[in-house]
Amino acid sequence: MRKAANCIPLTLKQRQIVDVGTAIAQDKPTDQDKAFLARQLVQTTLPHSDPGDVPVWSRTNGNLTLTIQQGYSKDGKGIGHPYGTIPRLLLYWMTTEALRTESPRLELGRHLAGFMEEIGLDPARGGPRSDRVRLEQQMRRLFAARVSFEGTVEKDGETAEVTEYMPIARRTVYWWSSKQPGQSTLWESYVELDQEFFESITANPIPVDLRALRAIKRSPLALDIYSLLTYQAFRASRAGRSRFMTWPQLQKALGTSYAETSNLRKAINDTLRKIKAVYPGLKLGTREGGLEVLPDSLPAVAAR
Repeated sequence: MRKAANCIPLTLKQRQIVDVGTAIAQDKPTDQDKAFLARQLVQTTLPHSDPGDVPVWSRTNGNLTLTIQQGYSKDGKGIGHPYGTIPRLLLYWMTTEALRTESPRLELGRHLAGFMEEIGLDPARGGPRSDRVRLEQQMRRLFAARVSFEGTVEKDGETAEVTEYMPIARRTVYWWSSKQPGQSTLWESYVELDQEFFESITANPIPVDLRALRAIKRSPLALDIYSLLTYQAFRASRAGRSRFMTWPQLQKALGTSYAETSNLRKAINDTLRKIKAVYPGLKLGTREGGLEVLPDSLPAVAAR
């Protein structure tokens, strides 16, 4: 049988996304397929690209503001902000592991290769842009950073502004060798989260499907939009009415660097093709001016 003249063959990556979407549609996630991310880091996100040597990075969604302060080296120089896909994968892993162990001390394992595979990275390739090199850089940036979550609370008719200031980690210990990622060590490498950060990220986590994350893991925008949409789907389903986010709201909340909302809109619309493939329960409306999540949407993972 001849293929249709206008049939464009799928790339390997596109076929993989379609296959993952089929598996997700057919089988509910097992406990091993579930990952979690702190609600604050779903509503507001890290930078997508390197913002450069700036003291702080900030994003706002409604009454929630996330601010990140870069860490500093022993000679007093800024080491940069965490950005891109790798810190996001680390935060998913950290939140999920913190919930599983109920402890701020998270074991990274006896060799780098095993940890890389656990968070969905490739330890085999070398070079300056390899996952191995990028992971080492982004781990140092992320664990050295300080964050604040600023929001409001209401009680007895009164409203208060509340800000939490905290480092992400209290201590990191790396025994492994980045030059020999498969070599085991006698001791476990680990990160010990700041207690307040640990409590903050585990208080109201958003569940997502790990299978979907692995399919879209190369795009920080796809990771952000996927998590945000499953959170909004949960809220829409619970309230029985649509959730709507305007393009300007998304521009303020997401870690993109688009100066024009028209460019952000195009990028998100392009990204939605991937997300719809791995999120079959998502139902989007046609309202102009932003993203509308309909109340008959299903969360990517049922809330606990």
